[in-house]
Amino acid sequence: MSNRIDSSGGDVNIDDDPHAVQESQIRKMTRLAIEYQAVNLSQGFPNESPPWIVKLALVHGVLLGRPYEDKDGDSEGSTIEERLQLSLSNMISLDGNNSDGSATSAAGGDQLNQYSPPCGRLDLRSSIANYYQRFYNYGDVGAEDITVTLGATEALASALRTIGRPGDKCVIFEPFHELYPSQCQLFYLEPVYVTLRPEPNENADEIGTNWTYDQKELEEALSNAKILVLNTPHNPTGKVFSKSELANIVALCLKFDVYLVTDEIYEHMCYNDHVHICIPHEFPQIKHRTLICNSIGKSASATGWRLGWCVHPPHLRNTYRGIHDQLAVMSPHPMQYAALSYLTLPNEYFSDLSCKYHRRVSKLEVALKATGFRVISPQGAYYLFVNYTSVPGLAGMTSEQAAMHLLKNIGVACVPGDNFYGTKHPTTRNQYLRFAACRSDDDLDEAIQLLKMKL
Repeated sequence: MSNRIDSSGGDVNIDDDPHAVQESQIRKMTRLAIEYQAVNLSQGFPNESPPWIVKLALVHGVLLGRPYEDKDGDSEGSTIEERLQLSLSNMISLDGNNSDGSATSAAGGDQLNQYSPPCGRLDLRSSIANYYQRFYNYGDVGAEDITVTLGATEALASALRTIGRPGDKCVIFEPFHELYPSQCQLFYLEPVYVTLRPEPNENADEIGTNWTYDQKELEEALSNAKILVLNTPHNPTGKVFSKSELANIVALCLKFDVYLVTDEIYEHMCYNDHVHICIPHEFPQIKHRTLICNSIGKSASATGWRLGWCVHPPHLRNTYRGIHDQLAVMSPHPMQYAALSYLTLPNEYFSDLSCKYHRRVSKLEVALKATGFRVISPQGAYYLFVNYTSVPGLAGMTSEQAAMHLLKNIGVACVPGDNFYGTKHPTTRNQYLRFAACRSDDDLDEAIQLLKMKL
């Protein structure tokens, strides 16, 4: 129990403070999945490895302590992957020493296991700038517009602290990822929720085909707000905000002088005809009020590396970097070096990524529908946010009870849907569960079989 002393000298239980930040419900479900040996479809992290070349670069950076450099003739007729493997093989055969017995990193000194500049390696920031040119034809961003962060989580935290002051309102679309309101609590911001709802459907037995928001509701929320957090592709619904929706959002942010903070970690997971739009490129009029938060965690299957970044306007650079420096100092230096290899992966890697997760999402969607769940097909990301109220085995349960029943009695872990809402409206309360389809095919197949047999 955490206590402090109040003004009268008595103990106050801090855990009873309604404003206290709570443990992540999503990560709690992962803990319980391990405890009950359930298939973990709760937390959104893959259980497959990052690309080999990216791991190879990390290992080489840690062991050598400095960036790989071609020697005369090394690059002739070989790939960078082959050269890294040869260099590592030679290093290991010499027990980390050069042929004269000196440490391999002695000549250049160990760089990569030490501090980097707090804002990140210059070559990495330049590579991120090239990344936006490559994928979005967005050339109006340079290395000094980018800060490398401790994942997208810290990128967003530093953004909120840069812009917001205690008491400022931060608009969040719900359902939301739980970190948004939690970070608002950390910085004494007031979250204001705008609800995404299934679009009306003439067939009462169907849930709809898209998630939509009320433009008047959004306008009212933004009218006295400082920040809007926008996650697209969206967790947990899988919604990809359209160009017309983004135009409306941009117009309202400009009307009310609201800063737009985007979370774009699922950008390479858009399905069918849906595409991710880089807002400051498509809508340059709001570039000066937009901060882009991103990371390699989801797309590189490297969620444990904590390697992210923020693209920020020039007038916020110094404040943002100062806050980042005090919150985190830096992202791990070896991971920064390895991320260079990720950012130069061929286009096929990213298109295959979309195909892989679309296939897995679709497979789980079919199975959930067959079990009685009502599903809006995700347009992106790798989650299914499903209505469970028509599933006979879960009828009458709260979302917490339904998730725990699936965990303990079926052997499949998911997340209660109420965890993603702030308003607790009757139309959203005890309606939904979130399943993550980012796990391996073997895990998904096992979960599908358990649902089919036991639910």
